[in-house]
Order: sequence, then structure tokens, then C-alpha cells
Amino acid sequence: MSAHKPSIHWIGAGLASGPGLVSLVNKWGEATVWDMVLDRANSLATKVNKGAKLNVRKLDLGDDASVATFRSALNEGDIIISMLPAAFHVQVGEIALEENCHLVTSSYISDGMRALDDAAAAKGLSFVNEVGLDPGIDHLLTHVLVDQARKEGQLGKGNRIDFVSYCGGFPAEETPFTYKFSWTPLGVLSALTNPAQLLKNGTETTIPTAWEAVSELPIHGEMFEAYANRNSLPFIAEYGLEDEKNLRNFVRGTLRMSGWKKAWKDIFAQLKNISSDDLRALSDKLWAEHQYADGEEDRVLLYVALTSVDEKDKEWHGSLTVDATGSGWQSAMANTVSYTVAEAVSALMEGRLAPGVQAAPHDVAEAKRWLHGLAKNGIVVKAVNVDL
Repeated sequence: MSAHKPSIHWIGAGLASGPGLVSLVNKWGEATVWDMVLDRANSLATKVNKGAKLNVRKLDLGDDASVATFRSALNEGDIIISMLPAAFHVQVGEIALEENCHLVTSSYISDGMRALDDAAAAKGLSFVNEVGLDPGIDHLLTHVLVDQARKEGQLGKGNRIDFVSYCGGFPAEETPFTYKFSWTPLGVLSALTNPAQLLKNGTETTIPTAWEAVSELPIHGEMFEAYANRNSLPFIAEYGLEDEKNLRNFVRGTLRMSGWKKAWKDIFAQLKNISSDDLRALSDKLWAEHQYADGEEDRVLLYVALTSVDEKDKEWHGSLTVDATGSGWQSAMANTVSYTVAEAVSALMEGRLAPGVQAAPHDVAEAKRWLHGLAKNGIVVKAVNVDL
């Protein structure tokens, strides 16, 4: 890599990393992948184009000497990508801050990450988060969708507004269980027991656990099941809908295959008041029974839609959908997550993002630029009444 370009340091060669990492090496010529276990990283190094180079180095964030080696490889203006579990992002962010490097993660912005905003901005560093699939592509699609609704004169008029954003990953071929795991089920199981906040019929509503409010959702002629996830309410302002006086429904949530609620009925019963030990035992059992087989196809479906109804009951509806399949190291989940991360890295390489802690770009032109980049890698958006 030539001296005037930032170097790319990608931490974590896990199942969601490969396609985007390889694409960055092919585009920019060189990158370094850091991991505790090097087998998968070495495998990815064999997949880059001739003339490009993926360096493989060991990093253990719990080992001071290893961290010191990592720091010594960093130069001012370099870009660090953390594909580690979210709990490690702030530690990596603090290293990036001290070494004057930019940072990219695909995870939600935590309070700890947000606390680094002033310091990062003061140093002219961009700490870019929420640039995976969900969060990530969902943000890009929504900013484009809301912009289209505004251009169509549907916003700021008192129209009745409904907004949904749902995303899910599941086997491409239906199974009786309706789901398979790419990694330990513990995170999925824990998330199911968490409350969710949304706007329903104009009222802020809390759903205590996911399975208490599962609804059917038709998407392009196919039926799915959907439920609210996390807290949707802060995203009303994030998506520029805070001034809509007649915003009736607003939800961000999770998609599952039709039949999921019935297939998981016994699991929901076990999750009620479950101990941490029993939760781990259930996770281990499901992991043993419902992993993806080698070469088995997975599917990712992301759907965002906005409906506006005026005082004369005239309706406008716009939607954007990503429906992708894949397998192996190029699974649909790996493609959608890591290619979006790669778009963020390329935006930083070209100096297109502002300093400070931030999520996927709000700027519609920049969002469309990322979507066009994703399309070149096979992640195509189906648009209804929306210009891309």
C-alpha cells in the first residue's frame, strides 16, 4: 500500500467478515487481518486477487504484549475495523483514539462508544458504527425511503404515517424448526426475553417479551412472522419523523419464517424465568441440533416500508427490500454485513465521512452511493415507488 493511503486493520476473521474483507483487499491492494486464531484468516488470505495482499497477524486484546504489538503497527490516519463482539468495541475505540486512527464497527452505538464522540471529533477521527445489515443497510434504506416520501409531499402535512423496518436471517430451505444458527444461540435466546418499545396506534407501547406480540407480515406475496425488537422509539427522530403529528405506527423488528411461533412454543415456555446455567444448557442443545450444514444456503430478508394516508384517504406507499441468499464463507449474512462495513471503510479511505461517533450515513446521496456499491456485490434492492 502506498505511503499516503491509510492502512486497513480488520480485527476478527469470523463468519461475518470474509466477503467484505476480501473485497477491500482487492480494491485497495493490501490490508491486515488480526485474530486470536489464524486458521480462518489464513483461509481468507488465499481468496484475494493476484497482486493484492492480506497480511495475517495475531491479536489477543487480553494480553498486554499482544496489544502493544498491534499498537506498533498503527499509523496516524489508519482505519481499524472491529468485528469482535460488541463488548470489545470501546476498548478498540480507546486504542484508535490514542493512536489517532479511524474506527468502524457494525454494532449499535453504545453509551461507552458515544462517550468517545468529543475526543474523536476533536482529533478529526471518524468512529463509524451501525454499518452492517441491521443495523446498517436498514438505516440506508430508511433514509432513502423517508426522503422519497418527503419529495412526494407525504410528510409534514398531518397525514397518517405508518413505518415498519423488519429484518431476519434463516435457512433458504424451509425446515420444521424454521431456523438455523450460524453461531452460538445464546444471543438469540437472550434477546427474546428482552422487552421492546414501539409506537402502536399512536401510543408508546412496551412488549415484555418478543413472543407475546408476533404478527403475520406479507412481503411480496410471501408470508412471514414479525415481532418488535429493542427500542424503536429513538429512531423516530433518527429517521426524521419526529415532527409527524399523526405518526401512528413505528416499529423496527425481527422477521422469522412462517410457523416460527408454533415451532418455538416449547422454547418460549423454557425461557420464562430461566436461570443463566439453564440458558446456556438450552443454547448448547439448540447449537447441537440446528447448525447450518457445510454448504447449506442461508437467506437474509430486510424490508422497510412507509405508508401515508391523507385526509381524503388517498394512500401513498413506498418500500425497499433486500432478499439475498448465500452459503459457506459467502453466506447471505456474511455478504450483507461485511460488504456494508467495506462501504464504510472505502468512504473513510476517500475522506467522505465527518469526524466523531456516528451511525450509517444520513445523507441520502451518500446512502445511495453505498447501496450502488452493495449492488455491485450482488446485494440488490427491490424498490416500490422509490427512486434509487
